[in-house]
Amino acid sequence: MHVSVDRAKCDNHGQCTFSAPTVFRLDDKGVLQFDENPDDSLRADVDEAADVCPMQAILVTD
Repeated sequence: MHVSVDRAKCDNHGQCTFSAPTVFRLDDKGVLQFDENPDDSLRADVDEAADVCPMQAILVTD
């Protein structure tokens, strides 16, 4: 699985961090950081994170 975030759309709301905290996190400055290639066992959490993103900035591909 590959995760990408459209930085032009992402407003660092952090909603994704609640759905998939091992993949998405906000750094000390409030900027989103993420694992581009998380384990496939986290797919359901990552898909949920993409769904709850208010800006629809997260793309998940195989």
